[in-house]
Amino acid sequence: MKKIKIYSLSLVVSLMAIFTSCEKGFEDTNKDPNRSANAFPEQLLAPALYNTVRANMNRARTFNNELMQVTVNMSDGEGRVFRYDIRPSWANYNWDQWYAQLMNFRDLYRLADDELTKNDSYKGIALICEAWVFSLLTDTYGDIPYFEALRLRDEGIAYPRFDEQRVIYEDLFQKLEEANELLKGGTAISVVSDPVYNGNVARWRKFGNTLYLRMLMRISGQQEVQQDVVAKIAEIVGTPSTYPIMANNDESAVLRWTGVEPYVSPYLNDVREQDWRGIAIAEYFLSNLSTWADPRLYSGRWEIATYQGGYVGVPSGYVPGTGGERLSYFRSGAQTEKSLVNEPLMGNILNYPELQFLLAEAALNGWITNATPETYYKRAVEAAIKFWIPDWATPVDDYLAAGDITWEESESYSDKMEKIHIQKYYALFFTDFQQWFEYRRTGHPVLPKGSGLRNNGIMPSRLMYPVYVQVTNNENYKAAVARQGKDDINTKVWWQRD
Repeated sequence: MKKIKIYSLSLVVSLMAIFTSCEKGFEDTNKDPNRSANAFPEQLLAPALYNTVRANMNRARTFNNELMQVTVNMSDGEGRVFRYDIRPSWANYNWDQWYAQLMNFRDLYRLADDELTKNDSYKGIALICEAWVFSLLTDTYGDIPYFEALRLRDEGIAYPRFDEQRVIYEDLFQKLEEANELLKGGTAISVVSDPVYNGNVARWRKFGNTLYLRMLMRISGQQEVQQDVVAKIAEIVGTPSTYPIMANNDESAVLRWTGVEPYVSPYLNDVREQDWRGIAIAEYFLSNLSTWADPRLYSGRWEIATYQGGYVGVPSGYVPGTGGERLSYFRSGAQTEKSLVNEPLMGNILNYPELQFLLAEAALNGWITNATPETYYKRAVEAAIKFWIPDWATPVDDYLAAGDITWEESESYSDKMEKIHIQKYYALFFTDFQQWFEYRRTGHPVLPKGSGLRNNGIMPSRLMYPVYVQVTNNENYKAAVARQGKDDINTKVWWQRD
């Protein structure tokens, strides 16, 4: 196995990051390990997870949901994401937040590798978290600082080079391979340090390998690596003793919001009630659920306000001046005792239904033969509903038949992909940028195009690099642009290119 050289902290641009590590409730557990003689790995894991998920949730709401027609933040003004009018300032937040937390995950590994605080499970978890966050970064921006990132403090690298996405992915796969081996031993970790799995190391191992499958599928369309990718997918799925993966909804990677400090949903702290309620739900999002008579719409779990007795959405991408009024919207805690504002499952990182949809697509492509695409599809749909409504008792075949969304072998490949991905779209509800990433990868689900869209109606392919990165690391920035293409929202990242 390739040896991975681990470095500690920092990237020059991270000096400008928004450091939110010391949130309420974490003051005692998130002290700088470089200034404390008594630091332990468990001091870093929970705060880093909290802050990463918090950042993901905030931008899932304001960016992903707007692009992917979950919501419409109605306005006739400029700079509206639902019209693909993406301003350069959108680049900063996630870049800053993700690199800041990568520093914590890198130090988590360093402490877990120290002779005095050695713990192989924390090392494996740190590698999984690095792979997760770096994959978010490169899928959002393309080529990014990677091998020279986080090395300012120890090696004085103030201006890290940008690495190619393909090479980054290759190294992230090595990290996940190493994590799988490290977690095999099951070294115990502190329950209170782990808000995702409460100290269950075996489940962390399953999460890491499930993340591996997500990332392999993400790059599977690239012909230059497809043969190796397909072989690895088949190996992981075919050898569960070597690569255990999630087996049910309970094993989903979710930072559940308990409502007890520090695990209070960021939507309660970061979003004003009137801002939460002020955003309309998109017509596309609601129309599918209504057509299928989907229990997630009617059970009240998502707390969607009705309009004149029904669920009515706003068309996304409408021409300025034609939007009318806000209709249905997500209700807030002030209107109902339970809402998405304080919903425990909103801290979703990667869930079991997503895995089953990945397997359905892999089976459709003939890459795995453990079960048929139809079997995976039905398993995924059922799991996606039960993720939100555990006691849902309707047979999945009845649900699919009623919604006219049964699997039909006679349908075209494209139609089958649409069935998989329109259902997967709902399984990825509020999960960072995953809906956007999958749409960019597959073109599914097919979204309606409003006449008011900017950017020639083309879905953005990436975010631009932050302006301050362009200035402070200009030479390496220019080299990245020369290699990848123009620094704008339409330049495709490596895994999108033909």
